[in-house]
Amino acid sequence: METNSSTGNATRARPGGRSARVRYAVHRAVTELLAEDAAESLTIPVIAARAGVHATTVYRRWGSVPELLADIASSRFSGDVVVPDTGSLPGDLERWVEQVATDLADPDVLKLMRAAVGTGALGSNACVADRHAQLAAILDRERSRGGDPPDVERTADLLLGPLYYRAVFIDLPAGPDWARTLVAGLLG
Repeated sequence: METNSSTGNATRARPGGRSARVRYAVHRAVTELLAEDAAESLTIPVIAARAGVHATTVYRRWGSVPELLADIASSRFSGDVVVPDTGSLPGDLERWVEQVATDLADPDVLKLMRAAVGTGALGSNACVADRHAQLAAILDRERSRGGDPPDVERTADLLLGPLYYRAVFIDLPAGPDWARTLVAGLLG
């Protein structure tokens, strides 16, 4: 809650409003442009024109295309995969791998991910930050059960690496059998 300095009264930040409309319009414009396979032509002026806002608005809010793509990726990749609780670490990880693989099979997700990763570290981090948080939650739950799970980095290397490789480079499906194989390789 903020305080209005001239009156001393507490004010609430408005949910929605112009800022939310601009964010929605710009995110939608980028999504549409990516769906049209226009990743190479993503520029602030092109995005702003599609969104119906002035380019300075986009520059002021995001600064650059990489920062905008990172914001969209962060929005898109946070919260879409629910951290499973099957009662066992292998079960949790297998279900999680299946959910991530399903998410990565969406062509729009792949286009956004490729565009964001193509912008460098900022975009890459936006594509995996929530995945690492999900893995940390799964592994922390296993520790609370008395287990001794691997660390997040090793788990991400052995699970996310193959998932993203299949999705981005070779377009192979990652079904339940493959998920079990990956998890067995990690925990075996």
